[in-house]
Amino acid sequence: MAGDSPSALPVQLVEQPRLQKLKEMFISKFGTAPKFYARAPGRVNLIGEHIDYCGYAVLPMAIEQDILIAVEPVQTQVVQLANTNSSYLDFSTSVNNIQINKTKPQWHNYFLCGLKGIQEHFGLNNPTGMNCLLDGTIPPSSGLSSSSALVCCAGLVTLRANGKTLSKVELAEICTKSERYIGTEGGGMDQSISFLAEEGTAKLIEFSPLRATDVRLPSGATFVIANSCVEMNKAATSHYNIRVMECRLATKLLSKSKGLEWRKMLRLHDVQTKLGVSLKEMLTIVEEVLHPEPYSTEEICKCLGISLEELHSQILSQNMQDVSTFKLYQRAKHVYSEAARVLEFQKICSEAPANALQLLGELMKQSHISCREMYECSCPELDRLVDICLQFGAIGSRLTGAGWGGCTVSMVPTDKLNTFLKNVKKAYYQTDGQKLAVENNSLFATKPGRGALVFVEA
Repeated sequence: MAGDSPSALPVQLVEQPRLQKLKEMFISKFGTAPKFYARAPGRVNLIGEHIDYCGYAVLPMAIEQDILIAVEPVQTQVVQLANTNSSYLDFSTSVNNIQINKTKPQWHNYFLCGLKGIQEHFGLNNPTGMNCLLDGTIPPSSGLSSSSALVCCAGLVTLRANGKTLSKVELAEICTKSERYIGTEGGGMDQSISFLAEEGTAKLIEFSPLRATDVRLPSGATFVIANSCVEMNKAATSHYNIRVMECRLATKLLSKSKGLEWRKMLRLHDVQTKLGVSLKEMLTIVEEVLHPEPYSTEEICKCLGISLEELHSQILSQNMQDVSTFKLYQRAKHVYSEAARVLEFQKICSEAPANALQLLGELMKQSHISCREMYECSCPELDRLVDICLQFGAIGSRLTGAGWGGCTVSMVPTDKLNTFLKNVKKAYYQTDGQKLAVENNSLFATKPGRGALVFVEA
């Protein structure tokens, strides 16, 4: 049940080689044994890219790859963080003085986001110190939400170490807000699926209020994740936050043209709600109101009847002050059409017509084209990977996650899976031009996994 708090499972460590190994490393690092372990999964978004922060529903599932943290609460008010991957340096800080550096998003800062979110929610004056050893199997900067899984896992760890409880929904909402400490204006999909996921089902995740509905995926197909091996870090580049701002500005201009209180409107979903029209009608309104040429800051001011000074101080965020042109028509068009594709995807899954796989595949292809052309969040490698996947038998394929690198997700007929994997491996990862390291986490089939939980030694 989504309302419950994440479960605590008693486990026999001997039956869990990864936990056993983590325990041994923890003991050699800190000299004592961990008291509990927390796990938060990564996710793959099947459809619904860049629309959660606009207020629209998305359709992700949790994957088996995760962040796992071994924890020992301690009497000193210090948090000591270590990572099983030696390229991530140890870090320690006082729990009463959490400083999150936005300029260089290092791994420990994501942990601190989750920690700070829980501390602030409960107003903890005397938070518990902790020794933590982290082990991650989600490829970093791959669009599979490794950073959000780390924020969620840290939130769960802090909650448990301080003897507090929250529902999964509350945890997801706190972790969504707290990831913004690092400067990423995310919409909440990653944190929600990390807590609300259940084994065997994808989820339609809706916002304000946050709720998750099971989506049974059709039999006969398997979802395959392929990493383009181009890394993209949302917090380290401005692409992502510029898109968030373009959607906000499109919201303001659409609202103003329809006589709505545009100053109060923040998300494209708000415009649709206030006007009480369908997504199809919103697409027509975008065509009527916005033009495809980029808008200069001067033109935006003219449309809204405000001064440049007011635009900079009231609407543009701190990190957007130097951006001089914005594409509003393209971004709004992508958001409204993608929001409609998500609802159509869910409908096909629930009605399960005979040609369900073909219909879903078509939606995935349309989604990728819109991400590439209207939202401009693809890259040549992702486009090439999508083409290769379709060429070798995927029914549908698209970028997943923020884009600009990271992964694709493809829907492949289960009986063609092995040939598909072999061919894609050869065509993308083992070409003459590039011999990419194909580890298990570069190309793999996946199924819906379960959400965040705590393990205690039985």
